[in-house]
Amino acid sequence: MTLVSEIAISVLLVIGGVFGLVGSYGLLKLPDTMSRLHAPTKASTLGIGGVLLASILHFALIEQKYTVEEILVTIFLFITAPISTHFLAKAWLHRNARPEDLPETGTDCGWIGYDLAEPKEAEGTESD
Repeated sequence: MTLVSEIAISVLLVIGGVFGLVGSYGLLKLPDTMSRLHAPTKASTLGIGGVLLASILHFALIEQKYTVEEILVTIFLFITAPISTHFLAKAWLHRNARPEDLPETGTDCGWIGYDLAEPKEAEGTESD
């Protein structure tokens, strides 16, 4: 059981390291901001997730301890990484893209934040 556990933990650590390395390389080499956001977000989430899963397995299978910290860090990571990336992408979009350059959404609604509709006047409040 110990040999299989150690192999599984080692594989998860290597996978986590490879994803971290690929994400770092993508952050340096991709051409624009939006591409650079994608690489480290996905890679860090999968890379750190692999390392945390290896840590959970190590403590559970080898040391016979159960810890909550790794699970909490994993949950926090999977919640915060996509949200923070979305905020960065949205800020970039509002600073660098013009509304007329954006593609059609295919719905009745346009791009949120770019729809500058005229305010509707309330009925019955118009003066004669």
